[in-house]
Amino acid sequence: MVLALTVCGLVVVLVAVGLFVFGLRRRLIQRSGGTFDCSLRWNTPEKGDTSGKGWGYGIARYNGDRIEWFRVFSYAPRPRRILERSAIEVAGRRAPDGEEELALLSDAIVLTCLHRGTRLELAMSEDALTGFLAWLEAAPPGQRVNVA
Repeated sequence: MVLALTVCGLVVVLVAVGLFVFGLRRRLIQRSGGTFDCSLRWNTPEKGDTSGKGWGYGIARYNGDRIEWFRVFSYAPRPRRILERSAIEVAGRRAPDGEEELALLSDAIVLTCLHRGTRLELAMSEDALTGFLAWLEAAPPGQRVNVA
């Protein structure tokens, strides 16, 4: 009986520590400021795929001339993707369709982009989209920026 209670207590402590570390990671990412909720779908097909599959929920952080994208449900301290401002080309924007409405946050806008030849889609709120496009347009002189 004592062994069972010890094991259960250990499991509860490990779950609590895991949740604490999970929350601490998010705080550390947001600590430097310039973050926004942003879902990402990497390597999307040419035709609009609105199946809702392949989306990853994350946090994007501005860091100089790049965007660092972190998965929300991860313990990794490093960003999963890094997008350089000079390599991002905006191809268009649209509202979520079909199953995407269930996979994305409410009121999200999907932005289709090219990054070094790879098609990707970013889904973010309208306020975050305004900030993202302003950040793209505010590139230093001499950088080519394509904002649709």
